[in-house]
Amino acid sequence: MEARHLRYALALAEHGHFGRAAQALGIAQPPLSKQIADLERETGARLFDRTRQGVFPTAAGEAFLARARRALQEMTAATVDAGRAARGETGRLRLGFVASALLDPLPDVLGRFGRERPHVRLELHEMASSRSATALVAGELDVAVTLGPPRGAGAEHLASVPIGHDHLIAAVSSAHPYAGQASVSLKQLRHQPLIVAAGEDEPAVTAGLHALLGEDAAALDGATVARDVHTIIGLAACGVGVGLGPSRMLSVPRPGIRFCEVTPRTALPDLVLSFAEQDRSPTLGAFLDTVRRNCPDVGAALDRRLNHTRVPQPGSRNAP
Repeated sequence: MEARHLRYALALAEHGHFGRAAQALGIAQPPLSKQIADLERETGARLFDRTRQGVFPTAAGEAFLARARRALQEMTAATVDAGRAARGETGRLRLGFVASALLDPLPDVLGRFGRERPHVRLELHEMASSRSATALVAGELDVAVTLGPPRGAGAEHLASVPIGHDHLIAAVSSAHPYAGQASVSLKQLRHQPLIVAAGEDEPAVTAGLHALLGEDAAALDGATVARDVHTIIGLAACGVGVGLGPSRMLSVPRPGIRFCEVTPRTALPDLVLSFAEQDRSPTLGAFLDTVRRNCPDVGAALDRRLNHTRVPQPGSRNAP
């Protein structure tokens, strides 16, 4: 039994006449009569009464037609669902990210993706770079946004592209002696209680701070450890010490806090977007296309990274 048999039976029931049903279906009458007869043999029941007044469904035919309508509706829905899934309009995307990515660029990227793909289920996990990299390699995430590229076992199978650049700045309470300064020097930082990210969570940032402070890096051993940039800012506002973090902290001004440049200007690890190189998920492809369109300055780098491993998604800017 094929879908056409169901359509033939429904057309015959609707028109009540073999000739009119055949004309509506765009076929000749004899093939329609044969197909209905074959259908009745397959079901083992007479589905239609043929009378001089017309053709009418039997009780068995009514039962069959009810199921046939639902079956064809389901087949149509299945085709629609398959197309939507292939275009990345449905499904699930698991994203792990460092808190600083919520300052920029994730709000715009996720907002646009949510508007364009409202039926994709987003599973968002704020986590340290080391944890999200491990989860990505283990297949527990589809995308990770980390400080610096993922490292360690399995990282060679990931595709990574920078999506943001940062340099080191200091956050101090408005009552702090440095609050009125546009910048602070390394010499000044060496004599202040510091607030920094956890070394085991953000090893790339910690390594950079150790290199920056040089022989005075021991000051980091007594530093207050904060989970994320928001905590760094909050503790600095409380007067706990001088918070050291990425320049994207400038996008969250708040009462009682002042920001100072650190001299010499010191680059921090890039904000990096990573995913499994062999992942062909249409949902991931749709998300990467949103990143490409929302962050034009990283679009070329993303395209270069993907060109030899991925096929552009239907409807994307790079699709043929």
